Amino acid sequence: MTFCAIDFGTSNSAVAVPEAGGGTRLIALEAGQSTMPTAVFYAVEPGSPQPPELHYGRAALAAYVDGFDGRLMRSMKSVLGSPLVTQDTDLGAGHRVKYLDVITAFLRHLKVQAEAQTGAPIRRAVLGRPVFFVDEDPARDAAAQDALATAARAVGFEELRFQYEPIAAALDHERTAAREELVLVADIGGGTSDFSLVRVGPRRQDKLQRQDDILASHGVHVAGTDFDRRVELEAVLPSCGFRGRGPGGREVPSRVYHDLATWHLINTVYTPPRVAELRGMKDFYADAAQHRRLMKVVQQHLGHALGALAEGAKIDVARQGRADIDLSLLEPGLRAALEEAQALQALDADLQRIAEAALETVRRAGVAPEAVDALYFTGGSTGLKPLTDRIAAAFPAARAVRGERFASVAQGLGLHAARCFGVAH
Repeated sequence: MTFCAIDFGTSNSAVAVPEAGGGTRLIALEAGQSTMPTAVFYAVEPGSPQPPELHYGRAALAAYVDGFDGRLMRSMKSVLGSPLVTQDTDLGAGHRVKYLDVITAFLRHLKVQAEAQTGAPIRRAVLGRPVFFVDEDPARDAAAQDALATAARAVGFEELRFQYEPIAAALDHERTAAREELVLVADIGGGTSDFSLVRVGPRRQDKLQRQDDILASHGVHVAGTDFDRRVELEAVLPSCGFRGRGPGGREVPSRVYHDLATWHLINTVYTPPRVAELRGMKDFYADAAQHRRLMKVVQQHLGHALGALAEGAKIDVARQGRADIDLSLLEPGLRAALEEAQALQALDADLQRIAEAALETVRRAGVAPEAVDALYFTGGSTGLKPLTDRIAAAFPAARAVRGERFASVAQGLGLHAARCFGVAH
């Protein structure tokens, strides 16, 4: 039997399989790419009893952007460990699905892709997991892994192992380590910021059990999707009335805006009772245009599109210092701007919390920050330079090493899987 290793990420996922002649390789999941967005689109035909047609990854995002009837599901990993995982949600046209079944469908798609490219059934797998699915709650954290294991077994994985994602990144980094060193791995993706302080080196590569080399692990449930939410609240949703004022100067209620900026809560704003409630709040707004735009968002289901605009603005600020946001989907000619200083102010608390988690990791190991030899950055959110600069400033003696942001964890999980299942590497 063969095996696979799955990096099931909040924003993107990847799969490693055995390579002929030894070792592992990442498979092409979609359009020749070794990573694909962690997204599922349930396309429904209004009035039809037929079950929804599922689209995955970039195809899922394209189906949503092209305006197909149905429901886009992203950031599914974020619901693990929450009560939502066992609840169902509306897909439209009378169809509903449980959140855990969405995760199961996505894992099944990854498994099918892996089997198609290996030409053999796959019953053994290593799955990555964050250091904490849920902060400061061991019971919910264990429940999150159990839920993910339930989904993995439901698609046919009979022998299942888990490995911490930052440990997997350390294994990937170790392949090129010329000497023994103390590395702080910073794996910062869409849902969590995870850190592990690990001893790596050429003489340690063949060890299957690495517990003694892991000096400490720590993490916080703050990362890329939180940055997107901050940006959306700062630069996009004010056009719809966030922090707006009523005729008497009182600030309008803000709950709807926080829900619109949170991926797994967006659809709760579209329910008929909620829409009716918001429609009745027209007199709360001194600026009638803000209320009109909000109603367009909830009536035309534009919440996910606004989230995508916020994500794009975050990327533009990181690349060029500012973002010019086209809000014409709300109103012709409407635009908003986001400057770097404004974005950094909005993100400051999140960036500081992540940097403090890095320092807490080495404190738990009983190691001084000056003793860290290298910082190994991986995960999509490490493309945000102010974040990596903030972490690096806390470890002045460490050199910064950048892994493949979307592939290091999957490659490391592949190495671990090969060792677990007795394959030469």
